[in-house]
Amino acid sequence: MMSPARSRSTSWQTALVLLLSAALLAWFLRGIDRHGMMAALRDARLSLIVAAVIVTALTYVFRAWRWQALLAPLGGASFRNSFRITVMGFTATNLLPGRLGEVLRPYLISRAEPVSGPAAFATILIERVLDLTMVMVLFGIFLATARVDVGREVKGAGVVTATASVVALVIMAFGAGQPERHRRLADLCINWMPARIAAVLRSFAHTLVDGLAVMRQPRPLFVAVAMSAGLWISIAWGIWLVSLALDVTMAFTASFLIVTYLVVGVAVPVPAGVGSFHFMYQLAAASVLGADRNHAAAAAIVLHLASVLPISLLGLGFMAQDGWTLARLRGVEPDGGLK
Repeated sequence: MMSPARSRSTSWQTALVLLLSAALLAWFLRGIDRHGMMAALRDARLSLIVAAVIVTALTYVFRAWRWQALLAPLGGASFRNSFRITVMGFTATNLLPGRLGEVLRPYLISRAEPVSGPAAFATILIERVLDLTMVMVLFGIFLATARVDVGREVKGAGVVTATASVVALVIMAFGAGQPERHRRLADLCINWMPARIAAVLRSFAHTLVDGLAVMRQPRPLFVAVAMSAGLWISIAWGIWLVSLALDVTMAFTASFLIVTYLVVGVAVPVPAGVGSFHFMYQLAAASVLGADRNHAAAAAIVLHLASVLPISLLGLGFMAQDGWTLARLRGVEPDGGLK
């Protein structure tokens, strides 16, 4: 049971998150002609929106295939469990604060498959680095083909982020290639701690190093990279379809710019990116690509609903089948236990 002090802390965190989300939504709607936005929503092409929902669902198939490849050297997982748990994890991230899905997925897969939680958590870290690298590749393609000036600051941020992603991949590959050395390094860093704490941290660190095993095996790593490419191209495709549905006309490669902006938006710690997602789409579509602000605002709303609502409903259905509730999932601790 949660202590009163922890309950108060959680309440304050929730209040701050809601305040931040409300402020971002107000910023998003500032200067928008509500009648123009509603007219754009009424005139939206439903067939393209339905196609975007289907494409968005496809991204979770790519995520499940990629996770299967990353988990293969650790004991493996079925597509069914990889897909269901991926959807449940993103549902938790959408509906609960704190990006809980990043902790939830390793915990649930360790209950369903012969994979340890800390080792599975290492695959989540690899996923994030692969995602960042692929987004930067798409952004580079946009810069190479764009007819608009995105500004020196945006280009500079892209260079810095691309460099950071490459460095992270190199560090992971280096760590994976010398597991014994990194276990000894972890022991040196941990041995000065109290024995009980040191034992827990040593076990976690060793298993985390073991979780980088995929970096030592070319075939599953190649599959994971290929699935990452399919995943992010599908995300861009869904963005492009919704944009066209709301008359935000753009080249397909322009959706790569919006992908980059939205990655920044969803990194803001608000559930489902409410407010931050909308603002960043509008910023990219209207301020950089020159789209009509009312149509861009309408497209942001529809894209957010198409991205979050269907998958969250599916995730809630999977949770109900497995006997989970959002309140119970919120009790999952980073070490794989329950509060």
